[in-house]
Order: sequence, then structure tokens, then C-alpha cells
Amino acid sequence: MLATRLRPFTTTIFSEMSELALATGSLNLGQGFPDTDGPAEMIRVATDAIAAGRNQYPPSQGVPELRQAVAAHQASWYGLQFSPEDEVLVTTGATEAIAASLLALCEPGDEVVMFEPSYDSYAACAAMAGATPRLVRLNPPDWSFDPDVLAAAFGPRTRLVLLNSPHNPTGKVFTRTELAQIAELCRVHDVLAVTDEVYEHLVFDGTHVPLATFPGMAERTLSISSGGKTFSFTGWKVGWVTGPAPLVAAVRAAKQFLTYTSGAPFQLAIAHGLEAATDTITAFGAALKAKRDLFCDGLAKLGFTVYRPAATYFATTDIASIAPGLEAYEFCRALPQRCGVVAVPSSVFYGGGASAGSAGTGQTAGQTLVRWAFCKRDEVLEEALGRLASWS
Repeated sequence: MLATRLRPFTTTIFSEMSELALATGSLNLGQGFPDTDGPAEMIRVATDAIAAGRNQYPPSQGVPELRQAVAAHQASWYGLQFSPEDEVLVTTGATEAIAASLLALCEPGDEVVMFEPSYDSYAACAAMAGATPRLVRLNPPDWSFDPDVLAAAFGPRTRLVLLNSPHNPTGKVFTRTELAQIAELCRVHDVLAVTDEVYEHLVFDGTHVPLATFPGMAERTLSISSGGKTFSFTGWKVGWVTGPAPLVAAVRAAKQFLTYTSGAPFQLAIAHGLEAATDTITAFGAALKAKRDLFCDGLAKLGFTVYRPAATYFATTDIASIAPGLEAYEFCRALPQRCGVVAVPSSVFYGGGASAGSAGTGQTAGQTLVRWAFCKRDEVLEEALGRLASWS
């Protein structure tokens, strides 16, 4: 009964692997969520709001406190000026923000330039909007792209660029040079940009620079982020969109028929977090860097080829050296029973649309790459490394 355009998206790899983790009692390093809560003060704000009766529909664009906090955050961190009234929209997580943006801005037959490997919801959101992804390959070990391939991805049907930096699944932080190339193509072809920046405060190496800060981009860019990753409250599902009023109004028109609004007490708590001191916002990122090093060093000692991430929750490894002849999906399916650990095959992040000329195809790319989530307690990571040692 499912519409043809959604038939490739009947389930997600994260649901599949998380269910496998539960069924086998394995350590879940597949889905990207921390195993500890964020700041206790934010929990107190949320529970106080519940007790105070802030439990009915908030405004569809988000509670004023959060919209003001998001606008202040963008100004303080990046020098981007937005009106809380009509240039900030609160969403049910970043995933809804991306879906609403593509539904609002794309006509059937439009093309969306995006980079692969890409988070799995991007291709699904494009399909729901009737748009076609044009994929630009990021190549290990540094996850760079060919500028000529990027230029070839733009054409007369290009509507927008969907950019994820810091990048899930690779942990790449796009450089200023790369961002300048993207911005120039957006200006030349007069296309929009939608940027997924949910890992903006989880950068270990390099600097996150929003695409909207480049010349000529503020008026054509929607920037998306959320409080879930920054504050370790992924289950609260509080995200937001910032950008010029006409673009934000378009997204709001689509969003109002998706969730309308969500989570008033959680919105107030995220507002409190954004208003906190800089060291509070960056604290989790500093702790996460140590976890990255612990886990990546451990994987390297076990013989994995490790592509150490510059940001995010995730590390990518090539399993060819420790499981010759085995593809990543087969490896990940066998891993829970054999080692009691769950990971995600990176092959699922490839092939969500038409190639823009990069080498290989979506069907063959990433076949020996595996993504691991290291946003867990140190003892869990150490236990996982101990279990993985039994693979050989």
C-alpha cells in the first residue's frame, strides 16, 4: 500500500540495529544517543515548567523564550542577526526541520545537491517532496570532495543544497575553502541552501563555520540545529530553523501540518541551556573528545583502519583489515551474536540518489565501512573494545 516514492524507506538501519541490540543484550554503539543525561539544571527547568502548568499547546512557531534564546545564540556565536518574531522557527527536532524545509521549498522534479555518505533521512525527505538528490561523494581518509564533481552536480533543475556540517556519518567539518566553493555555486546558480548544523558544538578539530556567514548566503540559507545533541537530551526532540523571514514562513507553512507544535516544557529547558555560559554549552564536546580518543585508539589497536572524526558522535572504520572478504552489513549483522556489540554499516548512507560523477556507485560504495557511536560512558566503550577483541 505504500506510495512508490517511499518504498525504499520502509525502515531505518537505526531501528533495525537497536532492535538487534535489545534482542541480543548487546552494547548499542549503532544509534547516536548518549547514555547519560545532560545538565541537571535543565531537567529542573523542564519539571518546574510541567508543575507550573506549561503543558498545553505552545505557539506554533515556538515559545518566545526559546526563539529569543536561539536568536541570541546565533548572534553571539556567529554574528548572524535574526528576529525572534519571524526569522526563528522551533521544530520537533532537526529531522522535522529538514523534512519541512524540503516539503516547503521543493517542487516535484527539482534537484537537491547533497553529499554522500549522507544521513538516511535526507533521501527520504527529498522523496517525500518529489525531489531528486544529486550526490557528491566525500572520499576518505579526509572526506574531501572533488570541486569539479560538486560543480557538475548543479544544473537548471537545482533548487537547493542540503549541507550537513559537522557531518554525520563521517565526523567531517567542512573547511572554509570548501564552504566558499559551495557558497559560490549557490550564488552563481541562484539556489537556496539548507544546512544541518546539529553537531555545531561537538567539534574537536577545526572550527564550525555556518554557510550563512559567507557573502551572499544569509539571504538564501536556512540554518537548522537542535538542543538534543548540544545538551545530551536527544529524546526531547527540540530543534529550530533560522533564516530570512520569507524562507522561515515557507517552512512554517509545511511544519504546521506535520506536528504543529511540540514539547512546551522542553522548549523552556532548552532556552535555559542556550542562555547558559559558553563553558556549559561546550562542556559535553570537551568530554566527548576524550571519548573519541579512547575509542579510536582502542579500535586501531585491534587492527581496524580508523578514520578519526573531527566532530560529532561517530567514528568510521574500514573492516577490510580485520574481516577480509566480509561486507559491512554482514559484519554488523554478525557482530551482536559474536561479540555482543552493535554498530551500523556505512553502506546504508550511500546511494540515495543520482551520482554527480564521483567514482563508484551507491551500490558499491562504503561496503567495508562501519560507523560507531562513541557518545557513551567510558566503561561502556572499554567494555565494547574488550568484546570486539574476540572477533579474531
